[in-house]
Amino acid sequence: MNVSHASVHPVEEPPTTDGNNNNNVPRVRMKDIQGMPGTKGGFALRVFQFIFAAAALAVMATTSDFPSVTAFCYLVAAAGLQFLWSLTLAIVDLYAILVMRSLQNYHIVSLFAVGDGLTSTLTFAAACASAGITVLIDNDLGSCAENHCVQFETATAMAFISWFTALPSFLLNFWSLASR
Repeated sequence: MNVSHASVHPVEEPPTTDGNNNNNVPRVRMKDIQGMPGTKGGFALRVFQFIFAAAALAVMATTSDFPSVTAFCYLVAAAGLQFLWSLTLAIVDLYAILVMRSLQNYHIVSLFAVGDGLTSTLTFAAACASAGITVLIDNDLGSCAENHCVQFETATAMAFISWFTALPSFLLNFWSLASR
């Protein structure tokens, strides 16, 4: 059997001029963790955000007296923003999955992190405000008979679930951005 054996000859690293050897150290890239942009887990999170934000928006919009309470108007606005943001990023994630592209570009990840942070904060604040008003109407005032308490509670719960699914997206994007 005629097989050649490779021989390895070590080559010295050329000296640096500034004396700091840490500038040219190759950085290890993090694998695409499920839940990050461009992964199937990230796409699933976006779809769930979209579904629950759409449910909160639809349930609250079907009540006739939500415009009379500012917190409920805020919930509709925040759920609408979460709905549009999640739909847009779900389409981007689906495209990245289909063409097998990585979305780990610094600018893309920073845009996703800022957008996720804003929309999740707005959704959480709106859900908390709506929950406070719902508790006030139901428990303190005891006037659930003449209001749409079930719809208000359902929309608030859907907004909390939408925030709960948006939080991992924000945390993973922020982690990816911070680990660069």
